[in-house]
Amino acid sequence: MTKLLFLGTLLFSTVCLNAQDTESYQEVPNPVAVNPVLWSEVKVPQVSWGSTDIRYKKEEPAAISGIKKNINLTAWKGEKVSAQLVVWTPETLNNLTFTVSDLTSGSETISKDDIRTSFVRYVMTDELNKDGLGACGYRNSADFDSTLVADVLDHLTPSLVIPANSAQGGWISVRVPQYAKAGKYTGTVTVRNGDTALSELKLTVNVKNRILPVPSEWAFHLDLWQNPYAVARYYGVEPFSDKHFELMRPLMKLYADAGGKVITASIMHKPWNGQTYDAFESMVTWLKKADGTWYFDYMVFDKWVEFMMSTGVRKQISCFSMVPWRLSFQYFDQASNSFKYLNAKPGEAAYEEFWITMLKSFAQHLKEKGWFEITHIAMDERLMKDMQETLKVIRKADKDFKVSLAGTYHPELVDELDDYCITIAERFPPETIDSRREAGKVTTYYTCCSEPRPNTFTFSPPAEAEWLAWHSAKENLDGYLRWALNSWVKNPLQDSRFTAWAAGDTYLIYPGARSSIRMERLVEGVQAFEKVRILKEEFKKKGNKGAIKNIEKILQMFDERSLGEIPAATAVNKAKEVINRY
Repeated sequence: MTKLLFLGTLLFSTVCLNAQDTESYQEVPNPVAVNPVLWSEVKVPQVSWGSTDIRYKKEEPAAISGIKKNINLTAWKGEKVSAQLVVWTPETLNNLTFTVSDLTSGSETISKDDIRTSFVRYVMTDELNKDGLGACGYRNSADFDSTLVADVLDHLTPSLVIPANSAQGGWISVRVPQYAKAGKYTGTVTVRNGDTALSELKLTVNVKNRILPVPSEWAFHLDLWQNPYAVARYYGVEPFSDKHFELMRPLMKLYADAGGKVITASIMHKPWNGQTYDAFESMVTWLKKADGTWYFDYMVFDKWVEFMMSTGVRKQISCFSMVPWRLSFQYFDQASNSFKYLNAKPGEAAYEEFWITMLKSFAQHLKEKGWFEITHIAMDERLMKDMQETLKVIRKADKDFKVSLAGTYHPELVDELDDYCITIAERFPPETIDSRREAGKVTTYYTCCSEPRPNTFTFSPPAEAEWLAWHSAKENLDGYLRWALNSWVKNPLQDSRFTAWAAGDTYLIYPGARSSIRMERLVEGVQAFEKVRILKEEFKKKGNKGAIKNIEKILQMFDERSLGEIPAATAVNKAKEVINRY
């Protein structure tokens, strides 16, 4: 078994890369110099509520007109809402902290245990391609403007040293218990430098008499691809060891708590030809015996799926890929005691023989585990002719296999795919979405490096992450897909740039299960989708056509072709205001 585990995962030597998860970590030096003129009017440290729509620059006083000491948020029971405070100081603060009290409404309390505080840390970012039309293609960091940007939400570091003439954000996330009573809950956030109180801010959460289900019950189909190999490399642990799973649990819990529905599994070697810093190895051992027969070991696959299910991700298993980006399939050849590769493409006899043998074995194993009904043979961005040939092979192996594709829209594939995800620039016909939903099929969209906006790069406006789920509601889709939850770069806490694509394209969460501004705003969008869904269902039953019309009207703002005229923050804030009236 030990040998098979080695063959299935191609264990590699790893080096622990500054994985400071319980202590403060060092940010890289700011490449942008402080402008003394901007700080000349700031005489003492300033503290104010800011906006979660803004990434405040480290080297500049916060662009806030008038200190804001009070903030009011609105939430349903079960909803998580966030606020951002900002400190900017002309002098060094050697021990900056901020603490939050319980929130009270008469005799009712939202405990401070339901409130998370985080420093908003700075990470290196870059920019779109020079033409401004996207962020695809390999890049040399020297060719792009690089700056520090606020993104990491560091809940682990208890205090920070803030240099003179710099700004620092703080993030407050309130998860309203589902059992909370409706009312206006008020508390305080105290900002200190050591024993000296710099400011006390008032925080109010208006809890509506409506309930948001727990994330596992959200209808929104959120599919963020997980990369366990990145975690193993970063922490220097053996892939799929007990320590590896221990380190991954809080990370993957972030995904589950966001309503994540899909488990990403690699069933062959490098399905994306090693495009990420840490390549995906095969979770299935492919072994060709000396007598020419095949043996498949699913131990790693089983451990991974069982682990992800234990975090709360249970709806779907997506297995990549029968049509990888490089049509070369690795297996271990017992006769020669070496790895070999089959180079074959869909439509060729060798390809069909190779995959039918595996898929028949895989189907049997999945049925024994009780996972066959939720498992999808998954592909992404493949040509229709390749998909059609691949589908033939899948149906020959087991006609009941489910299949998913993230790629271009083809009417010919609508009935063949159980999970169909297309680019934001395309549109499913409305009747196609309805018919697929009636058949129990999933219909979503995705964004990638192609879109300058909306997107989730580390330099993208924060509201664009929330905008994404509102767009799903507008298009009557089931959800959203993003290809990378945690395909970390070399030093993800310090530098989000990569050799290909814009900074932040490859991950949404950070080591230490630190969330990000992008991830938190994405979750707020998913919650908004659920609120829209619940309200529309209620109003339909009550025959309240006017309310439905109002909701449909605000959803029309969430068209990517209008982002130049209606920025994401404008659309999101207006839509929230309308939804929270009900």
